[in-house]
Amino acid sequence: MRPTVTVQPPHHRRPRPAPNRAMLRAVGFQDAISAAPFIGVASLFSDITPCNAHLDRLARKGCEGVYAGGGVPQIFGAPTASDGIMMGHQGMRYSLVSREVIADSLEVVAGGMNHDGLLAFGGCDKNMPGLPHGNGPSQYPSIFVYGGSILPGLGPDGEDVDIVSIFEAVGRRQAGTLDDKTVHKIECEACPGAGSCGGMYTANTMSSAIEALGMSLPY
Repeated sequence: MRPTVTVQPPHHRRPRPAPNRAMLRAVGFQDAISAAPFIGVASLFSDITPCNAHLDRLARKGCEGVYAGGGVPQIFGAPTASDGIMMGHQGMRYSLVSREVIADSLEVVAGGMNHDGLLAFGGCDKNMPGLPHGNGPSQYPSIFVYGGSILPGLGPDGEDVDIVSIFEAVGRRQAGTLDDKTVHKIECEACPGAGSCGGMYTANTMSSAIEALGMSLPY
């Protein structure tokens, strides 16, 4: 049930957009909220990659904040794919273009739905530049929220391991200094949960740049 937001009485409404409002009623909008500011909430949640696997929870919290501020959130998604999983096969040819697809998706939805503001949640290499880029041409306020970096796992000797560790383990196996069992152990522990790759790769690098540009929440 959507919270009530105080707005002008229904009899002051223009009749021409009544069909538009009728469609919004089907997704839970009522008279009390249909004239409040509409805020697009772009959530790039997916279980394709750990970078994005938790973004639905963050987006729901973002919606609570929109309601608290007197607005009405509308969640929508955009396609995402993982550079870390696409690497090493023909899937990598889709990597760079996905950034523009993400940016275009935001502009299509937020522009088409005439949103008054935009709140975007991302956490993978091409999400990071794509979402702020999609915000950029807009004439409404927008902000980006980074899903954060993944926690380290526990290595064979009790050391911290991350995605860098498994890349290095593959190289050490090829050099003959590591056996298959240890490689498998590091593989199983390198990514213990949700979050972007635990190294200064594109996601964490772009999160720093986006914050420095003033387009995301600080710290």
